[in-house]
Amino acid sequence: MRKLWLAFTAVVVISFAVLGWVGFRIYQQVPPVPARVVTSGGAVVIPEGAIHAGQNVWQSMGGMEVGSIWGHGSYVAPDWTADWLHREAVFILDEWSRAEFGGEYAALSPEQQGQLQRRLQVMIRRNTYDPATGVLEIDEVRARAFEANTEHFAGVFRDGREEYAIPPGALSDPGKLRQLAAFFFWTAWAASTNRPGETITYTSNWPHEPLVGNVPTGEAVVWTGVSIILLLAGIAAMVWYYAGRREDEPLGTIPTGDPLLGYRATPSQLATVKYFWTVAALFLVQILLGVVAAHYGVEGGGFYGIDIASFLPYTVARTWHLQLGIFWIATAWLAAGLYIAPAVGTEPKGQRLGVNILFVALLLVVVGSMAGQWLSVMQSLGSGTAWFYFGHSGYEYIDLGRAFQIALLVGLFLWLFLMVRAIRPALQRRDEQRSILALFLIASVAIAAFYGAALGYGRSTNLAIAEYWRWWVVHLWVEGFFEVFATVVIAFLFARLKLVSLRTAGQASVLSSTIFLSGGIIGTLHHLYFSGTPTVVLALGAVFSALEVVPLLFVGYEAWHNIRLSKATSWVRKYRWPIYFFVSVAFWNMLGAGLFGFMINPPIALYYMQGLNTTPVHGHAALFGVYGMLGIGLMLFALRALRPEETWREGPVKLAFWAINVGLFAMVVVSLLPVGLMQTWASVTEGYWFARSAEFLQSSTMQTLRWLRIIGDTIFAIGALALVWFIAGLTTGHSIDKNEEWSPDATKVRV
Repeated sequence: MRKLWLAFTAVVVISFAVLGWVGFRIYQQVPPVPARVVTSGGAVVIPEGAIHAGQNVWQSMGGMEVGSIWGHGSYVAPDWTADWLHREAVFILDEWSRAEFGGEYAALSPEQQGQLQRRLQVMIRRNTYDPATGVLEIDEVRARAFEANTEHFAGVFRDGREEYAIPPGALSDPGKLRQLAAFFFWTAWAASTNRPGETITYTSNWPHEPLVGNVPTGEAVVWTGVSIILLLAGIAAMVWYYAGRREDEPLGTIPTGDPLLGYRATPSQLATVKYFWTVAALFLVQILLGVVAAHYGVEGGGFYGIDIASFLPYTVARTWHLQLGIFWIATAWLAAGLYIAPAVGTEPKGQRLGVNILFVALLLVVVGSMAGQWLSVMQSLGSGTAWFYFGHSGYEYIDLGRAFQIALLVGLFLWLFLMVRAIRPALQRRDEQRSILALFLIASVAIAAFYGAALGYGRSTNLAIAEYWRWWVVHLWVEGFFEVFATVVIAFLFARLKLVSLRTAGQASVLSSTIFLSGGIIGTLHHLYFSGTPTVVLALGAVFSALEVVPLLFVGYEAWHNIRLSKATSWVRKYRWPIYFFVSVAFWNMLGAGLFGFMINPPIALYYMQGLNTTPVHGHAALFGVYGMLGIGLMLFALRALRPEETWREGPVKLAFWAINVGLFAMVVVSLLPVGLMQTWASVTEGYWFARSAEFLQSSTMQTLRWLRIIGDTIFAIGALALVWFIAGLTTGHSIDKNEEWSPDATKVRV
């Protein structure tokens, strides 16, 4: 066991050292933000402070939830970087073509087009930024392109654009519209201008735009090959391990009866039930908002003919959909932790009060942040800084205003305090559960602390730096240490039922966490290939992303093992539906995080796929398929353990399990994946801008594929309704078989 802990410690320390060093390099080499942009004749195009002000305008109106920047954000509207860059290139080429050949660029011969295109590439890729003065000098023709693009985008946000799900009046202030254009210009400039002394742009030639010479770099090709080789090597190593050491692992001695029968729940454990009610409610609301957000893609500003964009814009619907997904999953996990802590330790004085206070705090964060985001998007928080603290941060998955981010961080540390005080007596005992409790505590500390990375950026932080810290939260917090927490919790629950020994559970948890984190921590960098970062990010991200996938391809063993446990003896059948949800976690880990994750993670793949519908394929299958299913499983297990003597009417939960899994699979495979693959083809053949354009996405074929999503969505919604109905029935009694008898020695727990 000591060797396992040494390996775990080494992996964590070395990985974070590398991640910190990369962060230092990012700070040093971020794309500079010019103080002013002027023409070669000295005329001011963008005045001092306008780019930062435009970034704030973009954030306050929803940021990444309305279109995307550098490929990160929502999918209905264009990627503003790619769209600006293409329109700028076409404007310049057309102006030159009319002046020299008397017609539009598209009508020229290939030789004439090649001549103008080469001239454009030389001009636009030359870095004319002066770091001494902070002034960026551009050609006169590029200044005219800026004015043309400014007029176009002002029309989009002022007058609305149904194909983009942008309602009229989304932004109407002329000054803010020009500042927003300045920010879009800067993101396109960074994406098309070579780094000093190099032949690649600040975004490593992303997006794919042949007109300006943006094509994949040699590094992207080479490190993709390396990542595939490492993936194959890792798979071979894991096959060797499982074949040699895990094939014949015995189940051990199984109790003849339910060890939890007769267990009397503590007051704080009973207090966690309201968390699960809230989980069910938030889950239902999230699904409704997901339906609305998905429908915006086919009908723009309406919902089956009903004009809802005026009071519920797409930006708000998507923000709430993503945020509630994080909230209800996190709430389920936090509640599971609060349930487990007294079970392994003690019930400290005042624990129930602390659980209740935390519950109220979480509700205030949920309701308050949602209200603030709506006010911010509706431009009701004024022109000051209120939007930043109480409105919309503009960054996907951490959309909360800064005040609510701080409040959530405080709440997480309160949760950590409640956990520590309950399990401390058990930690002080040097018995066989010490290892699993230590890992449980480490994961709990990480969950509380790592959300603090959301405070790593400020209101005007360089976008490349903000992205670095954002992915600390999204990847390390959600996909990293929540994964460790989940591993520990599942192992403990099986140990609690005496289906595995505490020693075995502890060893398996430390080993699994070590293997996952060995690629998972540094693997964070695969999100940052093209976000204004140095090329070392691409190399490290590619290598460790491949290693991150390896253990996920073998989680089928976990599913097989859990199914064996569910059939070990007759009394375990009471817990089969929580266990089945754990089994589905293993399946979606393999498919969503493993297969669909690696489909987009290699540099050459992500170069063309970033921000296309291949991303929500991975996102839905991994975030909900893994963490959502796990949250449901933990919730059902805790509710089952609170009343082990009662018999469930399993019809609704059975329907929920199959409908949710089948619906999710249909949603991904029937609609999202085909749309994403067709977009990828368009991105490769025409350019990234075209794959995200209304012209392409509003075609009849794409519209049909989008409408087909209703099949999976409907099945999924039926499952969700069945789950909520079942959970409600555990309180009202309609989910309990009252005719079933149980042991008279059992202590019945009333919730």
